[in-house]
Amino acid sequence: MNWILPGIVFRLTITGHRVIALDARGHGRSDRPHDTASYGESRMAQDISCLIDELGLEEVDLVGYSMGATVALLAAAEDKRIRRLIIGGIGAHTLSLGGSHHGQVKKKLAAALLATNRQSIKHPALLAFRLFADFMRADRKAMAAQALAFHSKKIPFERITNPTLVIAGRNDPLAIHPEKLQAALPDAQLCITPGNHTTALMSLRFKSALVKFLG
Repeated sequence: MNWILPGIVFRLTITGHRVIALDARGHGRSDRPHDTASYGESRMAQDISCLIDELGLEEVDLVGYSMGATVALLAAAEDKRIRRLIIGGIGAHTLSLGGSHHGQVKKKLAAALLATNRQSIKHPALLAFRLFADFMRADRKAMAAQALAFHSKKIPFERITNPTLVIAGRNDPLAIHPEKLQAALPDAQLCITPGNHTTALMSLRFKSALVKFLG
């Protein structure tokens, strides 16, 4: 939904890139346990390193969006085989991970995913996540487990020295002040695209920015 249907994978492959896509835990065809201990962005970052090992790759460029952007940051902080980094759908809130308010956000998202009646969900961003999960026929119990396990520790930005492209939709409520995220990274560029958290991926500017940055 995020990478193939909008034509992003196609644009990368026709410009000479090899694209390797993996399902995150609980997503796609991966296993879908309902135990929070099976989830978390740190575990998913380790999954990326294990996949690089399995494929015997010496270096990769890593692209992540939303939850995947947090995964990508954590992976880049630990794995020196990651050459360049593209992160989208996140903003200044990523700098404050580890604060007490994130616990409440995780609980609210999990509750929205598990709510019996969607009409009880009043927050538009939480409702959007629930509607997307329903549209994808996702295992909402697995998604709620991941929501509760969402990374809540400070990301070591000082260790992320990779050339980085930060992409944010102009109307994305989950990527507010992306310029602050750019400033926290030693070697980062910023691209603002049309759209919100969902539609930014579909914009021509998003695809063009990826291709230009990767060269």
